[in-house]
Amino acid sequence: MTSLVPTVPANEMERLLSLSEYDIDYSDHQETFKDLAKLAAKVTGTRISLVNLIDSLTQWTISNYGLDLDQMLREDSVCQYTIMETDHFEVADLSSDDRFKDKFYVTGEPNARYYYGIPLRAGNGLNIGALCVLDNEHITLDPEKIELMKIIADEIVSRLKTQRVMESLKAKLIEAKQTQKKVAHDIRGPLGGIIGLAQIIRDQGETNQMDEVLEFINLIYKSGNSILDLADEILSSHKKESSGSTAVALTESSGFNLSVFKNKLDKLYSPQARHKGIDFQVRISTPTEMISFSKNKLLQITGNLISNAMKFTPDSGRVHVDLSLMLDAGGPNLRIVVSDSGVGMSKENIRAISAGTASSTDGTDGEQGYGFGLALVKHLVGNLDGKMVVSSTLGNGATFEIDLPQKFH
Repeated sequence: MTSLVPTVPANEMERLLSLSEYDIDYSDHQETFKDLAKLAAKVTGTRISLVNLIDSLTQWTISNYGLDLDQMLREDSVCQYTIMETDHFEVADLSSDDRFKDKFYVTGEPNARYYYGIPLRAGNGLNIGALCVLDNEHITLDPEKIELMKIIADEIVSRLKTQRVMESLKAKLIEAKQTQKKVAHDIRGPLGGIIGLAQIIRDQGETNQMDEVLEFINLIYKSGNSILDLADEILSSHKKESSGSTAVALTESSGFNLSVFKNKLDKLYSPQARHKGIDFQVRISTPTEMISFSKNKLLQITGNLISNAMKFTPDSGRVHVDLSLMLDAGGPNLRIVVSDSGVGMSKENIRAISAGTASSTDGTDGEQGYGFGLALVKHLVGNLDGKMVVSSTLGNGATFEIDLPQKFH
């Protein structure tokens, strides 16, 4: 009898960190890889091809061909075994394998029997997901077809890298434009003053009195110093950013705001909620809902908290998310609060999460635990100079409160 113990790579935390570096919006890449998903199916002669990325609890299908699928629990997937391999993972008949014979995609549509998967390997050698093909009949793949599958898998990772670079350049361009606007605005006042004072001295010509000239020169000196102070401020800010400060940049044109954030979370996690009959709500503070900010790692942080909350919330329970952007005197701050009516945690569990030493248990609906989601969240929040506070009691649910500093330009 084949073991049904969850499959977890020895380098799971490093693997999840590698996946998080791509900062992927799992709902936004269907078209990006549509041609490659179709090509994989055509090359292998199979009915179905999927491009899957696997996080701590969920397999996200970011593109598909022949099967309308967006996500499934990681524990239900075949690709969880593929990411354990260095080359490939193949199952000749899923219906005769104890690990898969009772899965919904085997017992019902598409009645899958054959599976072949290639790991999606990042540049650091860590497997972040899999390209797989499936069919309801046994398929034999010759070496040439297998080699073409590997080429397609490499191209998928290459496109993910390109997208990451493009997003980074776009963010830097937006930031540069905002800095340019600020400099132009801040320098106009003192520079205009200098020009105005110089014009007065020029127009008065020989009628200038020495004490007036000295006063004008003093004002020019002050205006000049204010420009120098501005230059120092810009250089100082640039130094801080170059030294690795990761505070999220608040802009007016990045296109990601509370309203967009809410819609993405609704789209990504409502299916999980419906599966367990959970009351899932995402609420936002309306006064600041249209102010844009960077989405850097936000979907990864919030998504892991939501998936974890749903895992430990029984059927017909609730998982609520509150998002707010607060423009306080101490600086703008993004607050993310995820609360649930689940089984709750003991003080020892909370201390373990804070220390990064928490272990995982199975969920309320039998979901298998992998124990890395909250550790990843803690790491990402820390890298963004944020804070996480956990409050809970056994049997009374849990609340995770995240504060992430933003910065204006």
